[in-house]
Amino acid sequence: MLTIGAVLLVLFGLLGTIVPVPYVAQVPGPTFNTLGNIDGSPIITLHGRARNPADGNLNLTTVGVSRGGLSLVDAIRGWFDKEISVVPEESVYPPDQSVKKTQQVNRQAFLTSEQAAESAALGHLGYPDKVVVQSLSSGSPSQGKLEDSDAIEAVDGHRTPDAATLEKVLGAVPGGTAVQVDYTRLGKAGRTTITTKPASGRTGSLLGVLVRDAPSAPFDVDIQVADVGGPSAGLMLTLGILDLVGKTDLTHGKVIAGTGTIDPDGKVGPIGGIQLKMIAARKLGAKLFLVPADNCAEAKAAPNPGYPLAKVATLDDALEALSAFEAGRAPAGC
Repeated sequence: MLTIGAVLLVLFGLLGTIVPVPYVAQVPGPTFNTLGNIDGSPIITLHGRARNPADGNLNLTTVGVSRGGLSLVDAIRGWFDKEISVVPEESVYPPDQSVKKTQQVNRQAFLTSEQAAESAALGHLGYPDKVVVQSLSSGSPSQGKLEDSDAIEAVDGHRTPDAATLEKVLGAVPGGTAVQVDYTRLGKAGRTTITTKPASGRTGSLLGVLVRDAPSAPFDVDIQVADVGGPSAGLMLTLGILDLVGKTDLTHGKVIAGTGTIDPDGKVGPIGGIQLKMIAARKLGAKLFLVPADNCAEAKAAPNPGYPLAKVATLDDALEALSAFEAGRAPAGC
């Protein structure tokens, strides 16, 4: 019987190392300085103006996720490791969605956060909302005439201060009509003639562009961070843009880290994996960590990270926290 028991114990031990369980491990992911570079290329590139000098850090933080199911032994080890969070696989990879599709969805969320970050930053700096070209459709009649980030000012002399007005103006124009379009590109006024195409399923015509109402500046902001998904970089990207184009040095050479979604109006939202991101910031040597207000309870429950936590519900909160920190005052904490 002892022999059988020993054999079974060895067998279960072996199975525990190879049989997957429906869990994944989350770990502190890489951090990226939004004022810096990745592989020699700037994360934030400006077209139409020079960058402000920046010698500090405004690091966005991420969470790494294991690929494939963990073994039982790996899961048990992870449960006892303070730098690993073992969670059900379906909480990261929905069962009705492939891993590739989940990654695509997360990547799109990041790209959307880029737009929100740009809008929040430029809006904070006082640039006016205009009808901004987001992209051109396939076979667009505006190809070679309008570009991404152009602001459409008027069509045939009719001012177009917002997307709804542009749609109304084009709704009165038959498809195939040559119209005069006034636009602004990198702060310079331009004019072009575009032959519209018929609108599908309704009267009027189209320029073949996807537009949005957004602040328009005399420069363009381009953000490149490969292989990062989700919307949680929004706040730090916004601060990075402000540091590079605004009048205030936000870091004064210090290492600041943080996380949080942001909407175009500057509202900061909660994210996942806050404690893991705090570990990444500690390893980075951060001196201050910006925490979304709705994540404060979870952040406070973490072991002392060795730096103060600043509670932020809005972009203005984040800027006030940075100002207080630089002045030697304690920022509003969690």
